[in-house]
Amino acid sequence: MTYTYEYPHPAVTTDIVILTVMDGELKVLLIKRGTEPFKGQWALPGGFVKIDENVDNCAVRELQEEAGISGVYLEQLYTFGRVDRDPRERVISVAYYALIPGKDLTLKAGTDATEAEWFSVDELPDLSFDHSEILDLAKTRLAAKMDYSTVGLKLMPEEFTLSYLQDVYEKATDKPRDKRNFRKWIFSLDVIEATGKKYSKGPHRPAMLYRVINPEEVRNIR
Repeated sequence: MTYTYEYPHPAVTTDIVILTVMDGELKVLLIKRGTEPFKGQWALPGGFVKIDENVDNCAVRELQEEAGISGVYLEQLYTFGRVDRDPRERVISVAYYALIPGKDLTLKAGTDATEAEWFSVDELPDLSFDHSEILDLAKTRLAAKMDYSTVGLKLMPEEFTLSYLQDVYEKATDKPRDKRNFRKWIFSLDVIEATGKKYSKGPHRPAMLYRVINPEEVRNIR
């Protein structure tokens, strides 16, 4: 059966904000565009949704193709549809964001990206399209959710100290936290457990190492 429509169809893309805490800073993954428009400029990973592809699968595919990252949990952030956001045509973008641990990450640019790098969110290059707006919303969403959910545990390596956990929360939200209250809160959630091992660095007393309980089940706490 053939269909005809009175209205032209906009294109649909996905853009992905991948955040981590590394070297004491909140960082975002950017790719350098290898094609026009904005060739040679930095942007969020993403691309066009194929005609036979659902939107979630497009986000997963683009992240693998442009940055060599796979197996991360992606959550829809917002839909961006300003008329002039893309100089090529009318494009609506479904934005996603995800959090990943900042250790042992290997990036590999591919397809239409020539480079993939981590940038501090406080020292960003000029971004293509409306990607600065997308990133700003992701940062705001993250800071809000870390106050009422366990989403911040997505930033944790397999083992960590409580001091490192608090530091990550502070870096991700740009907000200091009282040590006693933070530990009381995180223990009340029953989402981490002691490993029985300790971490020692310098002259300080060795610190207990913890891990996330059932990391695949970390979700929002309503």
